[in-house]
Amino acid sequence: MTQPDLPLSAGHDPHPRKPAAAVPANAVDTHAHVLIPGYPILPTGLYTPAPALPEEFRHMLDAIGVKRGVLVQPSIYGFDNSAMLDAMAKDKHLHGIAVVPFDVDVKEIERLHAKGVRGVRLNIVDLKYGKGKLDLEALRSLAKKVQPFGWHAEFLMHVDEFPDLAKQIGDMPIPFSFGHLGYVYPQKGLETAGFKALLRLMKDGKAWVKLTAPYRLSEKGKPWSEIDAFAQALIDAAPNRLVWGSDWPHIWPQPGGPGGKSKNPAMPNDGDLFDTFVRWVPDEKLRKRILVDNPAELYDFK
Repeated sequence: MTQPDLPLSAGHDPHPRKPAAAVPANAVDTHAHVLIPGYPILPTGLYTPAPALPEEFRHMLDAIGVKRGVLVQPSIYGFDNSAMLDAMAKDKHLHGIAVVPFDVDVKEIERLHAKGVRGVRLNIVDLKYGKGKLDLEALRSLAKKVQPFGWHAEFLMHVDEFPDLAKQIGDMPIPFSFGHLGYVYPQKGLETAGFKALLRLMKDGKAWVKLTAPYRLSEKGKPWSEIDAFAQALIDAAPNRLVWGSDWPHIWPQPGGPGGKSKNPAMPNDGDLFDTFVRWVPDEKLRKRILVDNPAELYDFK
């Protein structure tokens, strides 16, 4: 699995701390990856991953008190979703978000759906080629294919780079989710047209947002407080369109990596990340909505 010309990503913290606040039953971690030795990675990737095994992910979930999880296909595996699917097959509490080509066959969508996949991922950030581009015609075609299955499309994008986002995707036949609070660095500010467009999409019921990875956005490091204003804006806009995720195993958040600007390269502890979410959402009933009810709807957990 190692690519000799690619730097090795840092490993996750193997000792997740129990959060200070209680976690409700059937809570969902909506954003995690598995990285399993033996599965081929793309030569065009940005890094060689440190192993992040399914049993290690389950250990983290158990330690912080979360029952359910959503695995998101890492870009380094391309369209080969095998590692993710194999991990899901061993854990009945996991669903998945796959990466597929725009011209994917409907039979492949059927196969993935039967294995627990509930959406497609579109990463236009962590790439060597095609970065920051949005092929609207191809996206609309893909949306029509996955709509009958109740799927959504998940973006990893810097929404501030897309001031016309609401116009571009607002009339498509599926909802969209956005990782890392829209992935806007705090120096850009809350008033960027793209972030405002994201808030409109949420209010219109067309977008979900993941309260994930504040450490990828922060330059100051833990407790990542300069991200609080963005979290509050999203909560004020549409709390019924928010979900939470750990972003485990926190692939390479240090400076110079494919994500993150923190000057403190230490891997975050998942207990600290959950406590940050509690700081953003102090109301217990609202936390349950974001941790349990909203992801049950978006990812089809029964």
